[in-house]
Amino acid sequence: MADDLKNRGPQDRARVNTTEQWELSYWTKQFGVTEQQLEDAVRAVGPMVADVQKHLNK
Repeated sequence: MADDLKNRGPQDRARVNTTEQWELSYWTKQFGVTEQQLEDAVRAVGPMVADVQKHLNK
């Protein structure tokens, strides 16, 4: 089955995935941070969106 190219959100909205460029772009826009800030936050607290959001003070 082909990927749905109209679906631009992450596959798992509870986790931040920084390995896929399109997901990295999605999450940087969501949090209003740079790619480096997002990657640093995920390294610091793990991939769970709630933890990353707390870490970024949003």
